[in-house]
Amino acid sequence: MYAIDLSTVTWRKSSYSNQDGGECIEIAENHPALVPVRDSKNPHGPALVFPAAAWSAFVGAVKGGNWS
Repeated sequence: MYAIDLSTVTWRKSSYSNQDGGECIEIAENHPALVPVRDSKNPHGPALVFPAAAWSAFVGAVKGGNWS
């Protein structure tokens, strides 16, 4: 396992986030093979990093209603 420097990435809040900022995630799209994800309420906390293909499959399943 290795560390990924996320100090210079630009974070984007999910388009499904609510207006008051609660229950939101942010993703960094600057990495072609990886998708860093963090809790927008804790921007200095840890980030989870997913392989891009796994993240794409997850998003596709959620959009398709196949998340249960």
